[in-house]
Amino acid sequence: MTLIPPDFTTDPDATDAKRPSWDEYFMSITDLVSSRATCTRRKVGAVLVKEKRILCSGYNGAPASVSHCRETGCLREQLNVPSGEKHELCRGVHAEQNAIIQAAYHGITVNGSVLYCTTQPCSICAKMIINAGITRVYYKEGYDDPLSLDMFAQAGVDLVRLDT
Repeated sequence: MTLIPPDFTTDPDATDAKRPSWDEYFMSITDLVSSRATCTRRKVGAVLVKEKRILCSGYNGAPASVSHCRETGCLREQLNVPSGEKHELCRGVHAEQNAIIQAAYHGITVNGSVLYCTTQPCSICAKMIINAGITRVYYKEGYDDPLSLDMFAQAGVDLVRLDT
C-alpha cells in the first residue's frame, strides 16, 4: 500500500473553479450514495469507477428483503460491540461489499477499477477489494483497522485519503 496524496494538478478540470475534479465528482456521488444507508451507527457509500465511468455503487444496510436496523434496532448496540470488532455480529452488508456484489449480480467486471468510499475500508472489505482486483481506494474518513492497512500494503493496493 502506498499512501498517495491527491494530485489535483494532473486533472485539467481541477483548475476550473466551476467544475469539480474527477476525484471531487466521484466522492460527492459517494456522499449521495451514503444517504441511502440504513445503518443506525454509520452511513457509508461506495462507488466503483473504471476509466472515469461509474460501474456500480453500494451503501451499508441489511440484505434485500431483510428488515433494516432502523426497524429492528442495532444488534451491535444491543450487544455492546465496539466499532471495528466482530463484524459478523451485524445485519448489514458494508457499502464496499454491496458495490462489489451489485457488479457481480449484473455481470460487471471490476478488475482494474478504482473504489471511492466515504470511510476507509475494514479488513473484511479489504480482502474483497484485493481479490476483486480493485487497484486503488479513495476515502474521506479514517477507520481504525491496522489489518486492512497491512493487507492493502502487501497486495499493492493504493490507499488515498481525499480531503474534499
